[in-house]
Amino acid sequence: MNYSYFEQEFQKKYGRQPIIVRSPGRINIIGEHTDYNQGFVLPAAVDKEIVLAMAKNDSDTIRVTALDVGEEVEFRTDQADQVEEPWAKYIAGVLLQFQKLSLDIRGFDCVFGGTIPLGAGMSSSAALECGIGYGMARLFDHELDPLTLVKAAQRAENEFVGVKCGIMDQFANVFSKEGHVIKLDCRDLRYEYFPAELDTHTLVLFDTQVKHSLGSSEYNVRRKECEEGVEVISKHYPNVTSLRDCTLEMLEKAKAGMTGKVADRCEYVISEISRVEQACEALQVKALDELGRLMYETHDGLSQKYEVSCVELDVLVDLTRSMNAVAGARMMGGGFGGCTINLVDKTHRDTVISQVKSGYAEKFGHEPKVYEVSLAEGTGTAEEYALK
Repeated sequence: MNYSYFEQEFQKKYGRQPIIVRSPGRINIIGEHTDYNQGFVLPAAVDKEIVLAMAKNDSDTIRVTALDVGEEVEFRTDQADQVEEPWAKYIAGVLLQFQKLSLDIRGFDCVFGGTIPLGAGMSSSAALECGIGYGMARLFDHELDPLTLVKAAQRAENEFVGVKCGIMDQFANVFSKEGHVIKLDCRDLRYEYFPAELDTHTLVLFDTQVKHSLGSSEYNVRRKECEEGVEVISKHYPNVTSLRDCTLEMLEKAKAGMTGKVADRCEYVISEISRVEQACEALQVKALDELGRLMYETHDGLSQKYEVSCVELDVLVDLTRSMNAVAGARMMGGGFGGCTINLVDKTHRDTVISQVKSGYAEKFGHEPKVYEVSLAEGTGTAEEYALK
């Protein structure tokens, strides 16, 4: 990333020297729809990032320019709750959370842009939230521990933007270490790093470029179905408070009392929580074929048991199943569109990409977008990053 470009754009606009904050997007290797069931997830920051150039302006006004869309907003620090521009709400929301924490934030100027593709499931929103929060803390000399920043960014999205996201995106953004994944326990936020020494393989994302409208409504339905499953299981096992507490044997005993597809939803989540543990074991011994097998298992569960996939995602995964150069593939994210994540042999990368693009285009009339990613360091200044 050319950080000097953002420095120059800021100097051209405001005539001062800024600090440069880099804030990455993220992927999730495995552990989908487990977060709200108090399970495990396995995310990591990637080398697609938002870059923010920021400096104090000795006023009570915040001025922000989004370079990628050529838009600007300006608002007073005491009027952040009146901001309506969609992308600026992420910034205003974090400021409001800082104010609730009694952190004094005055006026500043900011220009930002970056390489996180929008709508691809790499959480550009968390990158903007955590990046602006980190920058504000640095500008105004607040010692902010990482978890406080993570929680403030999540609350900004929950309370001001209005998206009821879990904590995974913001946590991965701030806590990630280059070359590692984070096994995050969504029950108590304990975490552990696992080296992701992919060596012969690389991570490739294929973007369907579609987002089906039933995604958000079905997400809420899935949460309710999981809650119903817990309620039924807890009649047999009173200590059960979430699907994290359940085994497939417990589900088998209780599923006769479940309606609709609740048992299928529970089966997927219980299995997926177990797969995260298995994936960590595979990474520890560099068993990439085993990791890939688990990824395919996850996709099949998401498609058939949890039913949050779509035809475009299924086609992208199915195109890779007969390719020896692809160890594993699955849909990534909430579902109904977005990307698949693929573990691809580096020596056959170009062939795999070419075959998937042509197979997808033959089916849908257009090629998927392609992003190759590597695991990156969490949010910080460009200066700090250069020293690591």
